[in-house]
Amino acid sequence: MPTISYKMGPLKGKIFAPGDKSISHRSLILGAMAKGKTNITGLLEGADIMATAEAMNKLGARVERIKKGEWIIKGCGEAGLISPSEPIDCGNAGTGVRLLMGAISGYKISATFKGDTSLSSRPMARVLNPLEQMGIEYNCDEGETLPATIISSGNLKSIDYVSPHASAQVKSAILLAGINTSGVTSITEHTLSRDHSENMLKAFGATINIETQGQGQKVSIKGPVTLKGTDISIPGDPSSAAFPIIAAIITPGSDILVQNVMMNPTRIGLFTTLTEMGAYLRADNYRTSGGEIIADIHVKYSQLNGVIVPEERAPSMIDEYPILAVAAAYAKGTTVMRGIAEMRVKESDRIKATFELLIKNGVDVKEHSDGLSIKGGSVTGGATVLTHHDHRIAMSALILGINAENPITIDDSSMIATSFPTFFELMAEIGAKIEVTK
Repeated sequence: MPTISYKMGPLKGKIFAPGDKSISHRSLILGAMAKGKTNITGLLEGADIMATAEAMNKLGARVERIKKGEWIIKGCGEAGLISPSEPIDCGNAGTGVRLLMGAISGYKISATFKGDTSLSSRPMARVLNPLEQMGIEYNCDEGETLPATIISSGNLKSIDYVSPHASAQVKSAILLAGINTSGVTSITEHTLSRDHSENMLKAFGATINIETQGQGQKVSIKGPVTLKGTDISIPGDPSSAAFPIIAAIITPGSDILVQNVMMNPTRIGLFTTLTEMGAYLRADNYRTSGGEIIADIHVKYSQLNGVIVPEERAPSMIDEYPILAVAAAYAKGTTVMRGIAEMRVKESDRIKATFELLIKNGVDVKEHSDGLSIKGGSVTGGATVLTHHDHRIAMSALILGINAENPITIDDSSMIATSFPTFFELMAEIGAKIEVTK
């Protein structure tokens, strides 16, 4: 579905951020593993999350939709997850498949995971290798990618793993496997990653120990532990909120309020960076839900200045660099983003894809092996951007067109539904003109 973004007047209004994708995945998985019933409100109903919901049904839990955003899970509890009768299709969900690999490993089980073309090109060894150290067997048809089959005896051994990656997915997979493993399972990371799994495991009754180690930490779980069903209210996704926020920042006269945004310290690197660039971005009405801090964010059009983004900030905003690059394209001066080679193994090579979407639309940008340097100014626009079936590249290109001199077209917008199914609805609500063509 080719889609065009046009330059418009000021963006105005109040919108709610869609449910957080990371927490939505975890709530479904932990609810399925737990004993008893878990009630979820605010679940993101994007394609990635629906793939995880269907996976939990295939693994023996009962996952039911009551109405929009409201779901009930009857967990497997002590009976445990079961081997599915057919391969589990995770679609485009990298978080879903990696967390599921960890979750099933503590049970006597055999399961095959597959995904779409994009997911099937992404590395899985970073999760499978530590799980193998715990005792699973696995087979990947082509090296380190999907499809992959995991066979577990359900009798794992605890490990003390030092992760070479600052990855919440790796950490979470190991912790999930540790739920049903005797002894203390630990993971050490040299740089802090998202802590949603730790927060949610606590909400389900697990004891998590966290020790600060320099700039990183050591996270441990003592198993086995019986998780107990609970009530979960999903906060708004800061990664999704970034798109209307930056659209308002770059569009003269704009003034919007994005409500219900999660402000977890491991997820707000983009907001910190935008503030350093000079953005009017004010968070208030702070409250807490399910162990997560939530706020409403007031945003106004701002004249931005280029900055050097600290490399150590990358884990807290790794998914937001494409949309930050859009903000940098309209800033005065040069913005430098380095230390983000991890972006090359996302749904697409996001460094290359972001470089292409900018340079085709008249932005002065240089590509590095581990990042980008962007000299801001006016954006000519007028080009058609190849999205490489990557939802964040698609949305970033459309936001770039919000204030470009000429409309910007993307080759396909269908994959946006994987993470932000209400993107077009919310952008139209604040006055953006984005048209899906036939």
